[in-house]
Amino acid sequence: MKKIEAVVKPFKLDEVREALSEVGVTGLTVTEVKGFGRQKGHTELYRGAEYVVDFLPKVKIEVVVPDKQVEAAIEAIVKSARTGKIGDGKIFVTSVEHVVRIRTGETNEAAI
Repeated sequence: MKKIEAVVKPFKLDEVREALSEVGVTGLTVTEVKGFGRQKGHTELYRGAEYVVDFLPKVKIEVVVPDKQVEAAIEAIVKSARTGKIGDGKIFVTSVEHVVRIRTGETNEAAI
């Protein structure tokens, strides 16, 4: 099993959720986060004063999928989240050792 974490632009969340659903992902967790990458934020004007916005708003989507579903899930995220502009985000994939569904006690793939 693998955990896929994708950090994407907030307005792409619905598209990513729909794309993951189409490839068989049954559940996900979404967190509102802030951060920056190579673009290092940007400057804005507010009431005539210029200030730096260091952290840009993003959403982090987390899903745990069986190994056979990893490539399809990654492809779905990339296709649905890509705008072609800077700040589209990143995807991180890590191994998951053990999963337990609290309600039933099911473990591993039966629990996701």
